[in-house]
Amino acid sequence: MSWMIGVDVGGTFTDFFAFDGGSGQIRYWKRPSTPSNPTDAVIAGLRELSAAHGVPLDDVERLCHGSTVATNTLIQRRGAAVSMVTTKGFRDILEIGRQVRPAIYDFQLDQPEALVPRRHRFELGERTMADGSVRTPVDSEGLGHVIEALRASGTEAVAVCFLFSYLRPDHEREVGDALRRALPGMAISLSSEVQPEFREFERFATTVINAYLQPRLDVYLSSLVDTVKQTVPGARVGINQSSGGLMSLDVARAFPVRMALSGPAAGVVGAIQIASEAERPNIITLDIGGTSADVALIQDYKTELTHGRDVDGFPIMLPMIDITTVGAGGGSIAWFDADGLFKVGPQSAGAEPGPACYCRGGTLPTVSDANLVLGRLSESLLNGEMRLDVERARSAIATVADPMGKTVEEAALGLLEVMVVNMVRAIRTLSVERGHDPRDFTLMPFGGAGGLHARDVAVALGMREILIPLAPGIVCAQGLADADLQENFVLSSVFPCTPERMENLRERLSALERQAAAWFEAEKTNPARRQIDFSLDTRFKGQNFELTVDVGTGTGNGDIDIASLPVILERFFAAHERAYGFANHDAPVEIVNCRATARASLGAPRPAKRAITTTRAPRAAHTRPVRFSATSAMMTPVFSRDALQPGDAITGPAIIDQMDSTTVIFPDDVARIDAYGNILVTVTQSHA
Repeated sequence: MSWMIGVDVGGTFTDFFAFDGGSGQIRYWKRPSTPSNPTDAVIAGLRELSAAHGVPLDDVERLCHGSTVATNTLIQRRGAAVSMVTTKGFRDILEIGRQVRPAIYDFQLDQPEALVPRRHRFELGERTMADGSVRTPVDSEGLGHVIEALRASGTEAVAVCFLFSYLRPDHEREVGDALRRALPGMAISLSSEVQPEFREFERFATTVINAYLQPRLDVYLSSLVDTVKQTVPGARVGINQSSGGLMSLDVARAFPVRMALSGPAAGVVGAIQIASEAERPNIITLDIGGTSADVALIQDYKTELTHGRDVDGFPIMLPMIDITTVGAGGGSIAWFDADGLFKVGPQSAGAEPGPACYCRGGTLPTVSDANLVLGRLSESLLNGEMRLDVERARSAIATVADPMGKTVEEAALGLLEVMVVNMVRAIRTLSVERGHDPRDFTLMPFGGAGGLHARDVAVALGMREILIPLAPGIVCAQGLADADLQENFVLSSVFPCTPERMENLRERLSALERQAAAWFEAEKTNPARRQIDFSLDTRFKGQNFELTVDVGTGTGNGDIDIASLPVILERFFAAHERAYGFANHDAPVEIVNCRATARASLGAPRPAKRAITTTRAPRAAHTRPVRFSATSAMMTPVFSRDALQPGDAITGPAIIDQMDSTTVIFPDDVARIDAYGNILVTVTQSHA
């Protein structure tokens, strides 16, 4: 047997998905996270998984890891003391930025303070021009002064960011080599290696974040690997990146900024696989964990990549799965703002102390407490391993119910309504505001709390179908096992998209293919499982921002299949109409970046489709009172997910409990189990 395990470390729970490629067996596990040292939960969970399900840890061939450690390090400002070396005259670019207000109507909210204090930003004489020519070589005497200043600064990391280094990286490499010789042990990030792309502010900021994270993440990854090797000695470790693919440990250590959305990206990868099995090409995902809710849109089994986004106010210019995150999770805290308005989140009780009902010291009212008070959440989680206290939950909810003159149940319902509004707003941002009608999509909730809130979200958006995976609380960990090895390459060069320049385009794509082929060889990937996807960042001449269009594929053997110029233009016009509502087919178009995404499948087979031999109404394990609205509670049948079979049909109201999650079926809604064990819920018109 050969096992593959995906481990997703979240803010509240750490999830495990184990798959045996030989027998097709799948095993799940879930345990509370350990925020003080995330590795503790990983090791404890592996041992618990092995003990509970007989997974032989000595036979694990690959361990795929996704984590929020990089994101949390940035958000909590726990990174390293960092310096920056830049071209003379560009010392203040991190503060100048784009002169865009973070919130246009909030005059009290400022941009986050730069991660590099001004006293630790050092200028160096050198200059590369916009055409890639060298005007001023590196000032060797000035470099010596910079090295001494860095030595005296006491910083642990340095970001080297020169103007136009994406066209000619020689100067950054020269300085980087000198720093490594003079300052051994200093973490060094070069912008031409982190992301060789134009727009200096975003490139500089991304490189600074990488340097800021590097020492801390190196310690975390080294500790993780050393400890994991003792538990699963034969496993190769892969780290998930924000673009949805795995990278090696060496790459993760060099470029920890790629882990900014590591965990949520894995969930989208898993969702695409599940959607493909269920034959639902258009999906809106809703990943609700203990701390946040992550939303993504999948169309024709594909999700869009964004090549730049803000994380806690800092721009990161890297390929990332287009995910919108809101502070709405099971641990989100209900509170009153200074203006007296009732709000939920973004503050979270997390894993420690957790919601009041967890009995770990938490006393503030949370979403989980509200679900428990309403009967929607069971009084035990993780197959009875974790007991919840309903009286503690009621006491916590009473702290917000009493000031409003409401009953505990009314306040709990109101708390959930506010949370749903936050999630609906996030989905509208990705769908309606980009020209997509959510009614044309199936809602796929996952995460530990996804099935508890999906129906209310679907109703608010007019969606008629909900697809709940077999193990919704483990989808992010499952996505890690489904992910390919992946690397992204980019060449920045602005030129017109015209017949005369098609040969230039082919030359650039060929150069990218050679880089991808070298990466395939370095990673020792199977030649039969290699694929390269080429894309272009295109815009109308005079525009400030671009739209990405797919233009071809390859395998690394020189056989590039590139679309014709008319096809490329039509794809750009269609993308522009979708994004902005119009496209001028007569206006000149230019190419800004050429991109290549290299993927190597790990070849992990998926479980076979199970035959549906009969349709039955399964028997409930027991009943409990559940409140679905402001009216009185209803005695509701409770089903065990493990007892359900393909073909089973359940008419609501119903609760479906399982180890990793809970699903609420509202009155008159119909839930059917498909051939892969997913639950397909049809939302009835009468209750929509």
